[in-house]
Amino acid sequence: MNLRRRYLRDRLMMVGLALGTLLVLLPLLFILAHVFIEGIGALNWNFFTKPPKPPGESGGGMLPAIVGTFYIDLMALAMGGLLGLGGGVLMAEYPDHPINRPLRLVANVLGGVPAILMGLFAFVVVVEPLGGFSAFSGAVALAVLMIPIIMRSTEEVLKLLPWELREAGLALGLPRWRVTLSLILPAAKGGIITGLLLALARAAGEAAPLLFTAFGNQFLSFDPLGPMDSLPLKIYVYAISPYEDWVKQAWGAALLLALLLMLTNFLARRAMRKR
Repeated sequence: MNLRRRYLRDRLMMVGLALGTLLVLLPLLFILAHVFIEGIGALNWNFFTKPPKPPGESGGGMLPAIVGTFYIDLMALAMGGLLGLGGGVLMAEYPDHPINRPLRLVANVLGGVPAILMGLFAFVVVVEPLGGFSAFSGAVALAVLMIPIIMRSTEEVLKLLPWELREAGLALGLPRWRVTLSLILPAAKGGIITGLLLALARAAGEAAPLLFTAFGNQFLSFDPLGPMDSLPLKIYVYAISPYEDWVKQAWGAALLLALLLMLTNFLARRAMRKR
């Protein structure tokens, strides 16, 4: 009798867990399905290869926004990745360093700051001194958004490595910095790459910081000191426009951005599994 009760209780808990998971996933599946249905019709050759048309004209594409998204996000990853990786290594490998406590506090605070404040910060620090909007200022805003994610993920990954690995390098006579570069970071590269990709996915969908920094550009541009377009910015502008074709293209851009974010998360999971 007790065995049967435990079996029934286990089955009921499994059913409840499955139903709870389904309830959590249903809104996400509904959003993804709606974006796919609304946006799949806008994805064509012109969408990927043509610049936008003037207001009121149908057709055109998202080429400047697509190129600008990769340009700004990769530039932000280069800046935020270096700073976040350095901070994570410092907190994990040198736990007694006096700067670790304020550094961890800053990372925790930045992790909870709204993204729009990052844009205001970049506006004051970069846009005003340079005298205009630019892709570089947008990358700075997104980099500040990435830094706490990369910093904490790097710290947690490095803490998982056994301390004997460090002792082995030190026993060979290697200095501490060489042990970190030659042994610790290569051993943790899977987790570090995962943190970098997750930070990239977190920042890639943000439009608010770019409103104050990159500003947008109707033309294809590779100038880091000039205004540049991006998919989140284009989605915001097109979605609130009165033109039906622009709204349709906004759905297409939203679908493309969702697919890019899903691909980034998939690559992050693959990197974690390899680790």
